Amino acid sequence: MLAIATSELLQIFRNRLVLVTSLIMPAAVSAFFIYRHDAFASLASLGYIASVVTFTVGAFGLYTTAVTTLAARRQNLFLKRLRSTAASDTGIIAGLLLPVVVLALVQTAVILTALAVVSGAPANVPLLAAAVLGTVAMMIGLALATAGLTTSPEHAQVTTLPVSIGVIAISGWVGISGTEDLTLLKRLLPGGAATELALNAWNGGASVADSLLLLAPTLAWVVVAVALAARLFRWEPRR
Repeated sequence: MLAIATSELLQIFRNRLVLVTSLIMPAAVSAFFIYRHDAFASLASLGYIASVVTFTVGAFGLYTTAVTTLAARRQNLFLKRLRSTAASDTGIIAGLLLPVVVLALVQTAVILTALAVVSGAPANVPLLAAAVLGTVAMMIGLALATAGLTTSPEHAQVTTLPVSIGVIAISGWVGISGTEDLTLLKRLLPGGAATELALNAWNGGASVADSLLLLAPTLAWVVVAVALAARLFRWEPRR
C-alpha cells in the first residue's frame, strides 16, 4: 500500500491539472476568506468561514482529485494491473487515495490554524477535528461512488460538479442561515450536519454531547456512498 501511495504522490506533483485542483485552487479560495474574515464574520460567524474553507478543500482538493485519480488509473489499466499483484482491493484503493487524504488534512489544518491566528482560536479544537474528519470521510465515500460513474479523467470534470458545488452551497447556506429553520432538512443534506458541527466547535454555545450527535448524518452519508460504490465501481474501463 505504501509503495502505491508513494508512487501516487509523485504523480500528483507531476500533473499540473491535479496540482491546481487539489492544492492551488483551495488555497487561493481559503486565503481570500481569511483575508476578508472580518467582513464574512459580520455576515455570519468565524465558524462559517471555517466550515466553508473545510468544504472547499474537501470538494476540490480531496473529492475531485480522488475521482480524477481513480478514473485515470482505470483508463490506463493501472487498476487492472495492480489487481494481478499481491495487493488486496482495499490496499489498492487505500494506497491510491492516501496521498490526497493526507494532503487535504494537512492543507485544512494549515488553513484553519491561519484563521485561528488572525481571528482567535476555536472554542473546541477536538470537536472541530471531529467535524473535519467526518467531512473527509464523507467526501472520500462520495468520491468512490462518483468514480463508479466516471469513464475518464476528462469526464470527471463533469461528474464531480454536482457534489462539489452542492456541498459548498449547503455549507454556505447552513453557515449563514443557521439551523433554527428547516432543521431536519439542513442536517440531512450532505454537509449540513458537518457544517453545524464546525460552527458549534468554532463559535461555542452548544454542548459537546449534542454536537457529537451531528456526526450521525455525516456517517450515514458515508455508509450510503460506500454502498453505492460497491455496486458502481469498476476496475476496468467501461465499454
